[in-house]
Amino acid sequence: MIQGLPERLKVLRIQSGYSQKKAAEIAGISASILSGYESGEKTPSLQKILILANLYHVSVDYLLGVDKTDTHHLIDVSHLDDEQIMALRKIISSMK
Repeated sequence: MIQGLPERLKVLRIQSGYSQKKAAEIAGISASILSGYESGEKTPSLQKILILANLYHVSVDYLLGVDKTDTHHLIDVSHLDDEQIMALRKIISSMK
């Protein structure tokens, strides 16, 4: 088992508001398999790690414990144009 992976998976799932059943359904696995990943009884394949990283919007490095930065709360602006990004920055700045 990859040290810390079970805990990170469980925390990310809860932060995302998913039940084990829903997260497993989205990831294309059974709830019992996901439970095994979260308990440390099972180790996900690389393919499943990629799917779970995408599901929870974190890097594979974060899931594996290589990068300790939780990117879960970052906003994906890749689909926005420069004007929209600037407008978003102004909104966020006004909330500080």
